[in-house]
Amino acid sequence: MKKFVMAAIGGTLAGVLVTTQVAGPLLAQESAQKTNVYEQLDLFGDIFERIRAQYVEEVDEKKLIEAAINGMLTSLDPHSSYLAPDDAADMRMQTRGEFGGLGIEVTQEEGFIKVVSPMDGTPAQAAGIESGDFITHVDGESLLGLTLDQAVDMMRGPVGSEIVITVVREGEAEPFDVSIIRDTIKLTAARVRIEGDSVVVRITTFNDQTYANVEEGLKKAIEELGGLDKLSGVVLDLRNNPGGLLTQAIRVSDAFLDSGEIVSTRGRAPEDGERYNATPGDLIQGKPIVVLINGGSASASEIVSGALKDHHRAIVVGTKSFGKGSVQTVMPLRGDGAMRLTTARYYTPSGRSIQNLGVSPDIVVEQPRRPAATTEEEPKSTARRSRSEADLRGTLSNDSLSEDEIKAIEEDRAKAEAAAKLREEDFQLSYALDLLKGLATVAAKE
Repeated sequence: MKKFVMAAIGGTLAGVLVTTQVAGPLLAQESAQKTNVYEQLDLFGDIFERIRAQYVEEVDEKKLIEAAINGMLTSLDPHSSYLAPDDAADMRMQTRGEFGGLGIEVTQEEGFIKVVSPMDGTPAQAAGIESGDFITHVDGESLLGLTLDQAVDMMRGPVGSEIVITVVREGEAEPFDVSIIRDTIKLTAARVRIEGDSVVVRITTFNDQTYANVEEGLKKAIEELGGLDKLSGVVLDLRNNPGGLLTQAIRVSDAFLDSGEIVSTRGRAPEDGERYNATPGDLIQGKPIVVLINGGSASASEIVSGALKDHHRAIVVGTKSFGKGSVQTVMPLRGDGAMRLTTARYYTPSGRSIQNLGVSPDIVVEQPRRPAATTEEEPKSTARRSRSEADLRGTLSNDSLSEDEIKAIEEDRAKAEAAAKLREEDFQLSYALDLLKGLATVAAKE
């Protein structure tokens, strides 16, 4: 019995010894880390005071502090930043769908300002700015070494004023200047139009208006076609869509899904994770969908395309998307400012993050660059007109068809010719519509 008691006491002493040996260094290490942080904060205070007292010119203390805060945030990743009160107000206006500027979404890549996408119907798009362009100078001043917010500030200005940006573009031997007139940017988040018996839903951004625009536009288009039975399918055009509100991306995805996960987010701690699922109801009741994406499709547009792809609800066509798989939370700060902080990564229903990888299309379709315009028109005499049996003198008439049937055939031919013409204007969209027509034909035979 004494041996058991002694063994128990020995075990207790060993446990206390091990606990002391392990916990002691850990506590000491934690204390040292805290001391080191306080020393660094004291160092920051010393530098701040020396700048105030000894810098060659008098400094604006408020701007100095804001720059320090922004530097701390931008060192984390390209999407975290400090928003001064004016910038925070601009951001709130953007989510409502109206703001001033050039109409481009930009990011920072290895110190350079890169265009994610030009927005539809904006001065930047009209001037020919393309996704993937690098902006190196504004009005002759270099942007190299500036933060993203500083570069954006340089591109802002009064509505109606001119700005000259220097662009570096892949495939162009030399940088070139582009003159743009600043304007008030009023975005319609989604535009819906009919192409033949298909509907094209063009979503330019995900703001407070997006889902409402999609729902209302689809309803009107289906009524104009004569009902859902007349609809062959929908092309969801997300090209050059820089993203926006996560909530709107979820609602748009849910509009075409009956069940299943749409997206999940995972933060630093396991309990910070969220999972968003679809609810019953499909606006087009299972009709085929083709999603168009390209290198300018980012963030929220990647959530939609990834969800519809993983659920095999849509065929994704185009080129690889941008690859922004992080979630930013905007946190209000004292003094009407705000902090945009990356708080989570998001994952498609298959559990895959698209960060830096993007969404890969099911069918890769490049958009051909438009050839340079020529000043001389081709002589009309060189245009060839195809000849057929109907052009031959004395040809036999077709007595197997009524006049109405012949008229229907001619109407179908006219639609096909219109679709062929679209290939010259927008090859990717034309491909998507052709694919949609094929899917609808196959579905009708099943």
